[in-house]
Amino acid sequence: MKSDDLSGRLRPFETASDRRVPPGFHMVARLDGRGFSQLTKERLPELARPYDVRVRDMMIDTARHLMQCGFQVVYAYTQSDEISLLFHPRERAFGRLLRKYHSILAGEASAKFSLLLGQVVCFDCRVAELPDVDRVVDYFRWRADDAARNCLNAHCYWALRAAGRSEGEATAALAGLGPDARHELLFRAGTHFAELPAWQRRGVGLAWTRDADERPWISPDLELPMRADYEAYVRAKLVEPRREAPADATHEPGEQPQR
Repeated sequence: MKSDDLSGRLRPFETASDRRVPPGFHMVARLDGRGFSQLTKERLPELARPYDVRVRDMMIDTARHLMQCGFQVVYAYTQSDEISLLFHPRERAFGRLLRKYHSILAGEASAKFSLLLGQVVCFDCRVAELPDVDRVVDYFRWRADDAARNCLNAHCYWALRAAGRSEGEATAALAGLGPDARHELLFRAGTHFAELPAWQRRGVGLAWTRDADERPWISPDLELPMRADYEAYVRAKLVEPRREAPADATHEPGEQPQR
């Protein structure tokens, strides 16, 4: 059988589940690290608990890399072991074919973070298809709320561990406790939740900006606003958003672009 005939017969089996995001829908990709809790527990025991700035910075660098890997990403957000990417409304790469976004972004994130860490890690990817700007804002509020819950839970757990509780005892002690009780537990342990670093409580945002010479670069924001102010912050990314900067726009202000 000729090669062209084989291709015509077999390619439909490859593409039977292909989907494209319809025009008019906003796209947000979310990438999650696979087994990061186990990774940090077994292979990186020297990390600070519950948060380590080295891991935070690797997640920021990975998000920055994803903003420059061939798609028009106007905003990125990272917290814990996840990264969310907001695409320009006019994003048309690969005809908005979902399997391309899933595979390329997961591969790029896995490769970049593995190189930064010096160990093999893996990210998965899914794309949310959101019908309007309000749903985009809701999405990022949801992820910011998740960051706050993760932060509270993690600090409570490690406060109990520092007090001598075993892993199982600390987990059991937190089971069934609501947010108010967890805040009280943390307060009794000597930590005020509101005084923890903002990047732990709210996550980190990354957006395109320009330096004094009008050269584009990516600025991380470790002091994201809260609630209604954060909603306005996200909404502004979709009001006449700037197209993605050139692929060489990786420098900090005052530095020459990398070639």
